[in-house]
Amino acid sequence: MKNRIINYRQRIDALLAHPRAETDWNVVLREHLTQVSFFQHERLIHLIVTVTFALLTMIGLAVYCIAEYMPILALIGLLLVLLIPYIGHYYILENEVQKMYRQYDQILQNIKSGGN
Repeated sequence: MKNRIINYRQRIDALLAHPRAETDWNVVLREHLTQVSFFQHERLIHLIVTVTFALLTMIGLAVYCIAEYMPILALIGLLLVLLIPYIGHYYILENEVQKMYRQYDQILQNIKSGGN
């Protein structure tokens, strides 16, 4: 997913940086809105997963602090091993979608300025 969102955003960046006369910006806009909705859905799912893992980690820490149950440390370690990459992946999704919102604004400007 990381490569897909970055490649798509870079393709739109290139199109916006070097617009061609034959570019139909209305078609680009429709495609862009579809892609944004796909990535927003992906971002929401990863937010839910990330928050769930964070909550489970915090619950595990609370159980350890209250009961000092040593085997829970293994569970906390496993949750942290998964939580850290999830946070990184969510960070990428969030930032790329924000960049896509700016691209949307630029596409609208191209339509208003006389593009197809």
